[in-house]
Amino acid sequence: MRMNVMKYKQALSCISACIFFLPSIAPANTWIDPKLAAAEDPAFLIQGEYKNENMGAQVVALGSGKFDVYLLEGGLPGVGWEPGKSRTKLSAALKDGKVEGRDEASKSSVTISGGKLSLSSTDGKTSELSRIERQSETLGAKAPEGAVVLFDGTNADQWSNGKIVDRLLQASGITSKQSFGDYHLHLEFRTPYMPNARGQQRGNSGVFHSARWETQVLDSFGLEGMDNEAGGLYSIAKPRLNMCLPPLAWQTYDVDFTAAKFDAAGRFISAPRITVKLNGVIVHQDAELSKDGAGKSVFDGKVRNTPEGPIHLQNHNDPVVYRNIWLIPAAK
Repeated sequence: MRMNVMKYKQALSCISACIFFLPSIAPANTWIDPKLAAAEDPAFLIQGEYKNENMGAQVVALGSGKFDVYLLEGGLPGVGWEPGKSRTKLSAALKDGKVEGRDEASKSSVTISGGKLSLSSTDGKTSELSRIERQSETLGAKAPEGAVVLFDGTNADQWSNGKIVDRLLQASGITSKQSFGDYHLHLEFRTPYMPNARGQQRGNSGVFHSARWETQVLDSFGLEGMDNEAGGLYSIAKPRLNMCLPPLAWQTYDVDFTAAKFDAAGRFISAPRITVKLNGVIVHQDAELSKDGAGKSVFDGKVRNTPEGPIHLQNHNDPVVYRNIWLIPAAK
């Protein structure tokens, strides 16, 4: 087992950088504290989710008082909006204390002020949506009897090179000391508020299962939902829908992982499989992991290492933090 763990750690050297951000040296225009973000950037309390009984909206802060506004038919992702329903994007900007935007193609316009979003359509009708803050139904879930507690805020003893700041585990490229086969994993993460950043530079980290397969962590709030965004199986499959919440909201992963199977001689029989819930909603159902995060096959019939592997939390030089991590190994 010691040799296998060493091989995993060597493989992870290309995944994680050796630098991690402490709160005191977070990049410019980056907030890791919701109270400071609200006090210092008016856009922070404007961005977020809005809804009424017929539709939802996601407002994404882009820095310099600019926003993308996504109008969603039927409600918000997971509660009314599903893939196939309409999703309309408007550009908007903050001026004189309120946000205004207009879509020239549809001739619709939007105004946001005081926690309300007003939408005017081409037929003269006006709809009002209220700002809400959703939480995952599994947020704060307690480790049941028999679970392996990987992090509860008191120490980082379960992790190689684990680092804690303010009782939060840092995304500093750390690997669990234990390896696991089949399991259920609960984990909570928080991405920073980085309105000026874009794409993979906006709150990036990742949870690696068996040190090979990544469930992506990224501030993907409001985006389309791709394999390299939150909820995605990196380079393998995009999520069924984008369930990412706004930055600085605590979010949850609940994952059922089934390890690869080998015969008595160590020859490959079947690929691992994974079911993933992001914020309490299934985004992957029993997906096969026949290739790794680099898109390469990792099983070709040759003898392989044990199917057991550690959990790895990726360092991508963004101040992402984790808490309440526990795992239930499957009975053998």
